Amino acid sequence: MIDSQTNVWFPSPEQIARSNVTELMARVGVTSYDDYYRFSVEHPDRYWKAVLDYCGVVWSRPYDAFRDDSAGREFARWFVGGRLNWTDTIFKWARDPQWAQRPAVVAEDEAGEVVRLTYAELHERVRAFAAGLEKLGLRRGDRVGYLMEPGIEAVVTMIAVSTMGAVVMPLFSGFGVDPIVARLSACSAKALIMTSGFTRRGKRLETIKTALQVQAAHPVDLFILKLSPGEAVPPGAIAWSSVAVDPGPDRGAVAMDTHEPVMVFFTSGTTGKPKGTVHTHGGFPLKVLHDGIVHFDIKPGDMFFWPADMGWVAGALIITATLMRGATMVCYSGGAEFPDWSRMARMIERHRITHFGTAPTMIRGFAANPEASTAGDLTSVRLMITGGEVIDPEHFAWHARHFGRGVAPLINFSGGTEASSGLVASVIVKPIPPGGFNTACPGIEMDVVDADGRSIVDEVGELVVREPFVGMTRSFWQDDERYLDTYWRTIPGLWVHGDLAIRNARGEFFLRGRSDDTLKLAGKRIGPAEIENVLMELDGVTECAAIGVDDPAKGQFLVVFVIASGAAAGNPRFADVVAHFAEQRLGRALRPARVHVVREMPKTRTAKIMRRVLRGVYCGLPTGDLSSLDNPSSLEVIKQASTDAGR
Repeated sequence: MIDSQTNVWFPSPEQIARSNVTELMARVGVTSYDDYYRFSVEHPDRYWKAVLDYCGVVWSRPYDAFRDDSAGREFARWFVGGRLNWTDTIFKWARDPQWAQRPAVVAEDEAGEVVRLTYAELHERVRAFAAGLEKLGLRRGDRVGYLMEPGIEAVVTMIAVSTMGAVVMPLFSGFGVDPIVARLSACSAKALIMTSGFTRRGKRLETIKTALQVQAAHPVDLFILKLSPGEAVPPGAIAWSSVAVDPGPDRGAVAMDTHEPVMVFFTSGTTGKPKGTVHTHGGFPLKVLHDGIVHFDIKPGDMFFWPADMGWVAGALIITATLMRGATMVCYSGGAEFPDWSRMARMIERHRITHFGTAPTMIRGFAANPEASTAGDLTSVRLMITGGEVIDPEHFAWHARHFGRGVAPLINFSGGTEASSGLVASVIVKPIPPGGFNTACPGIEMDVVDADGRSIVDEVGELVVREPFVGMTRSFWQDDERYLDTYWRTIPGLWVHGDLAIRNARGEFFLRGRSDDTLKLAGKRIGPAEIENVLMELDGVTECAAIGVDDPAKGQFLVVFVIASGAAAGNPRFADVVAHFAEQRLGRALRPARVHVVREMPKTRTAKIMRRVLRGVYCGLPTGDLSSLDNPSSLEVIKQASTDAGR
């Protein structure tokens, strides 16, 4: 329950007793969570054996050794000598007569049409599609670009590519030709599987033109299109619906060495080309399954719903964590607020969702539309998740009270593409502070340090990892030097993740923005989230972003961008109101030098504000990679703000 004075969530005795973490604690022989975490980092080999046994991971050959550092600790290999294909753990459920007819995937589109697949049906669809890919010439180790909206076809495709030993390369559904070609070229992709279009917010978004331009610019050997009904197959393409063939006897998935690639995710860097993070069969799926059990408390038969683009790591995370655990994955391919803000609540009611994940931006939308956003029966929700960006304590508490009814915990979850899944998160056996994380992820030795790598408490510092961990990227695709430069050489011997954080004496973590977004105002190093969290409390502010602008006299001055709503949106002096509020709450030294009230800010498809882009455009500096930008129109908005400010 939530304490009315502090907004801290406390677990009930029943929630503690039935949690997966409590069962795992018994398996490793400890009686407190702190001892459990300590065991996980002091005895990682014994810890991971207990976790994998508890999860029922299916191995083709058991591993001989937990870790191999012969290539250097930065390139650690895990579960050495073992062979597995993560998809076999999904299909143990299909091979179980008591489980085979339970739902594996439920997909809903904007029109309300629902399609369901049982575990047995999913197994057959995957086997048939994988057999078809193999017949068309795809082989083990080939890279496959993959751009599809959430739905049955997307799930089948991703699992089928892995089943046959090929490598999935997810692509963001909003990408244009250039970023897709850059990624296909960077990893010498042999195949591209794309949708021809999808519907969002009542409008048809055509991607077939992009697909054809990509194929013309960078032809792949195998070009597969998921077409709309009645749509003709373009020359040189193969219809997704025609790929599947009779798979013959069930021989199981292709057994892979644990260090062989399973996925390559390209992520945007502050400068330079996107980074191709390489994940392996013995890394990504096992780490994701671990976090689904430890942090999300997923149990077989649960209904898991986290709307996310299949092109980001969250898409693969949801498929992996849900289906390896024997739960049901609920997909939705439309706009979260279409036809109105009640859509998510209605889906929760309709499908009796037990686990609901969402981004902080969506939570802010819910809070701005409280009557509509909660207009559904939410009593089935047992646990909620948020992640992807910093969330302020007020909206965290609002979501916990309204969607969680003050009973269901809200798990704050943060990691990254390079880490597979989480680095800091919460568990339901401990109190959860609003906006914070009550633990580092078990198995990962997290710390917050100063510029010299010394541990600090109750101060803003760099979030780092002290030891290699299961799930960390094997490297960047054919670019070991950039991988080392990015993570291991900033503070020698430590993985520097690029986030600012505070760790308190209780071991709780609070993120304060990216370290490359750091502000230094009045001689103090400050994360943008410290400022933004306060400004979000001001009536009329629905979103905000703080940046530091270089100044020859002061070093940096503070510039704030806000999106206003209601009466504030029509107030020509609202910028002054924001500046005054900041001064009153944060002190004169942190009064913004400028406040810009804008209608939009540059964001990724997962609704993260791209502060480096905002700062680059505003200051006339390089913006870095823009392939993840979802709303290019925002660039003109920020340029105009810069012009108005006389920059």
